[in-house]
Amino acid sequence: MSFYSAAAPLVDLAEGGGSNHEGLDPLVVGGSALIILLLLLWITTRFNRDR
Repeated sequence: MSFYSAAAPLVDLAEGGGSNHEGLDPLVVGGSALIILLLLLWITTRFNRDR
């Protein structure tokens, strides 16, 4: 197995080949992540009442 044959799939993966999900809307994913992180922040501050 040569270096080129081992590196070619990794280069293709790094360029985005095969990892494009049409069903995932970036706005929905980003908004969901923001909501989840804000919820975790709120939960953390509720448990840390000594400050």
